[in-house]
Amino acid sequence: MTNPTPTAAVIGAGISGLTAGKNLADAGIEYDCFEASDRIGGNWAFRNPNGHSSAYRSLHIDTSKERLSFKDFPMSDDLPDYPHHTEIKQYLEDYAAAFGLKDRIQFENGVEKATRLDGGGWRLETQDGLTRYYDTLVVANGHHWDPRTAEFPGTFTGESIHAHSYIDPTEPLDLKGKRIVVVGIGNSAADLVSELSQKSWQNTVFLSTRSGAWIVPKYVFGMPADKIAKTFPHIPLSWQRRALRPLPRLLFGSPEKYGLPTPNHHFLEAHPTQSAELLMRLGSGDATAKPNIERFDGRDVHFTDGTVEEVDVVIYATGYNITFPFFDEDFLSAPDNRLPLYKRMLKPGLDDLVFMGFAQAVPTLFPFVECQARLLAAYLSGNYRPPSPEQMVEAIAADEKKYVGHVTDKPRHTQQVDYFDYERNMLKKELPAGRRRVDKLGPVALAGQAGTEATRVS
Repeated sequence: MTNPTPTAAVIGAGISGLTAGKNLADAGIEYDCFEASDRIGGNWAFRNPNGHSSAYRSLHIDTSKERLSFKDFPMSDDLPDYPHHTEIKQYLEDYAAAFGLKDRIQFENGVEKATRLDGGGWRLETQDGLTRYYDTLVVANGHHWDPRTAEFPGTFTGESIHAHSYIDPTEPLDLKGKRIVVVGIGNSAADLVSELSQKSWQNTVFLSTRSGAWIVPKYVFGMPADKIAKTFPHIPLSWQRRALRPLPRLLFGSPEKYGLPTPNHHFLEAHPTQSAELLMRLGSGDATAKPNIERFDGRDVHFTDGTVEEVDVVIYATGYNITFPFFDEDFLSAPDNRLPLYKRMLKPGLDDLVFMGFAQAVPTLFPFVECQARLLAAYLSGNYRPPSPEQMVEAIAADEKKYVGHVTDKPRHTQQVDYFDYERNMLKKELPAGRRRVDKLGPVALAGQAGTEATRVS
């Protein structure tokens, strides 16, 4: 008799939860999706009531639509190269409608506590006060919603917010005619400096960065930059990175010309910052680059170069923590954003737990999580088996050396993955190898496959 496929619970209805659900349904896997908000989209749902959206009013995606699209649901040719966040949200709405995904989502019913049962399987306590049981748990709650703030000596008596809370120059703070320091040099910091330094807002804007960054434009040779940036098989990634090191200075000039510090890393040893405006704002004097903050003294901000500026507002564009509020911390957490996973999905020793979307996939995330969802569906349908826990640990170390070993040791780089290399390995090597392991050893005996049906209380 064929064992039943396991039942699954998916936490989150952002891009990872949506494509996970779509692929599970395609494979005939019974699942329920739990979403704390009243809408889909996660980070791309502007003003999301669950507080998980970091989208601001003027935000445009920094990945071109060709790179962004799910493979089985291309974006419309009518969309611009770099869509606005409202267009991304509508794309996700269209995706959910095309595959009937909302029927399986329980809105305003997030998972408050997830407990692994002895012998496998999961007990979930949800917002509606009920308890439910599932064979497998798929974690897709995102990693751009729990703000991480830098700490400096002294006390700042002005106003401060994290970029996560920023909506526009009038909300949540009135940012007109102010002296502002933006801390950080990622894409969000570049966007905020570019917007707030426009003359119409009458602000004085400083960009404070500790390590510097390589700034790249959104267009190169008249094309979206990420249509050109692609890694190739059969050439070691380390060789490709080394060959590209001179590129930023040749094409865009030295950061020092714009007052930025010399980056403390080679190009591609940290995320480059993609911005169409930042260098122009710095070069035209609309904004001023500063080094790291040394300390606060009331409204005086002391920088490491000895300069001091009186400031009204500090905006921290300093990244996010990876957080799982539904797990007991002693069961599973990600200190310093370190979460070693096999194929960025599986934790050795926990067969019935799968993570989706916990990677900084360069240059694109949407098809990356879609690729992960294919493995998820194959795994739960009994058509894929991972290697032994010992082999998984060895593979995790090798992948971290490949993808993360060359980058600076910071929390924002612990999840780095090259999408093109990842997809090639997943489709051409890992999925076929997992199928061979099934033929040899049989599928992993998840609770449902062992004959124990999940019980739902509803």
